Order: sequence, then structure tokens, then C-alpha cells
Amino acid sequence: MHRRSFVGALGGLGLAAAATSDKRTSFYLFQQFHLKSGNQLPRLHDFMSQSALPALNRVHSGPKIFLEATIASQIPHVTAIYGFSSMEELWAVHTKMTQDEDHRKGLAALESGPDGAFESMDTTIVETTDFSPEIKPEPSEASRIFELRNYHSPTWRQLIALHERFRGPEIKIFHRSGIHPILYGSTFIGPNNPNLIYLIPFADMAAREKAWAAFGADPDWQKVRKESVEKSGEIVSNIQISFYKSTPYSPVR
Repeated sequence: MHRRSFVGALGGLGLAAAATSDKRTSFYLFQQFHLKSGNQLPRLHDFMSQSALPALNRVHSGPKIFLEATIASQIPHVTAIYGFSSMEELWAVHTKMTQDEDHRKGLAALESGPDGAFESMDTTIVETTDFSPEIKPEPSEASRIFELRNYHSPTWRQLIALHERFRGPEIKIFHRSGIHPILYGSTFIGPNNPNLIYLIPFADMAAREKAWAAFGADPDWQKVRKESVEKSGEIVSNIQISFYKSTPYSPVR
């Protein structure tokens, strides 16, 4: 199905509203590398920092985030997130990367190791919501923690309601509670549809616990949730949560 037809079929979800601007991130490519214990993790970090990221920087100026899982369904694993203004840009960058000689040499070296490059790789393309902020590099010597939350909705209709709730009062309550997601999106190509995904940085776990406690106790949140259930039912059927630390070479730390 053509992209415009697909988005239109979702009933005006608002996911493609930003596609009119070349400067706005419209898609994020998530690559999750599942590894086995041993040498795969440090070798993958070497490849990412010395081959993949330099090659990507030569052809793409969009957002780039590299995260190592600390609490997840499977560890060790590394998640790389790249932002693009369009699917055309994503494909153009992919093509240039495959033609980059230094990147190809680095990948060949990674795959020739005695333990292999990785056990498996999952790729997901996420389309940003119209309320997703733009990510900007934040160089820092301190590594933050990142919480990745994936909300599954029972139906597309309820996902639209979830987007409306976030777009309206929920983000405001987030911000005054100390929760500041750096991206929001829904899976465009990949598993667990329909869903809403968002990524939140925190200084540490203590800051995370404090912020979520403040959010849960906020009377406006309790009112908003009650009204949401009365109008649309339980619009989130399950939540997947993973925790990461930023890698030393990640442009966003």
C-alpha cells in the first residue's frame, strides 16, 4: 500500500503531519542488535564508534542515538536510533552507507570475528507523531539513562485516542513532573502494531522514580485517565519497558 493511502487509512492519526518540512524528523529507524555474552558487545561498540558512526556522519546530519541495554527482555543488546526526514532520505542514506569503503571494511572485520557479529538484528521503522520534539545532539561527559516505553493499543481507533490524550493534557503533566521524552512515534514497519513508542532520558534511576511518582500522584492525571477510560475504554492493553545507558560515542547522551 502506498504510504499516503496507509496513513489515510488510519483515520487521520496525525503521524504524517510533519512530512511537509524537509527539516523535521518524520521517521526513526530502530536497529536492535541482540548479542551473546563474551566478545560480541565490545566488538560491536568498536565497529559502531570507529566505522559505522564516522561513515554515517559523512552522509547524514540527522539524529543518531546509540544505547546499551541495562534492563530488557534480552541482554546484552545495543539499540541504534537514526532520524530521517522521509523514507526517501532513509533509503538514500542506506545506499550511500553500503557504498562507503571504510564502512564495508569495518563490517567485514566485525563479521569475520570468531564469535560472529551478533546473534540477530531487529529493524523497526517508527513514524513520528505531530507532537514529537526534534532531537539535538547533547555532548556531555555524563551518561544518562534512557527509558524506552512501548504502549500497545487494542485497536487503531484506541491508538488515535491515545495520541489525542498525549497531544492534549498528558504531555503537559509529564513536563511539570520532570518527564521529558525526546521522541514519540508509532511503528510504521515492524511488530506490535498498533502502538505508541517514546524515549525518555533521566539523570539517573532516582530522578526517574521521583518523576514517575509525581506524575502518578498528579490529580490532573488521575482525572485525565478517568475521562479517557470512560470515553474510549482501556486504550493501552500492555506496556513494554526497557532501560538503557547511552554509549560513550553516542551524539545524544
